[in-house]
Amino acid sequence: MTVEEAQELVDKWIKDTGIRYFDELTNTAILMEEVGEVARIMARKYGEQ
Repeated sequence: MTVEEAQELVDKWIKDTGIRYFDELTNTAILMEEVGEVARIMARKYGEQ
């Protein structure tokens, strides 16, 4: 399965179930939170202690 096929599958599922996409601000906030968690783990493992 290609990325494009997976995107089409997800898009079809979202449209079929009636769930909507999150808006851009929500997506950005969620992404920033996840990046912060990864950064914290990397700093603990590889950063100066």
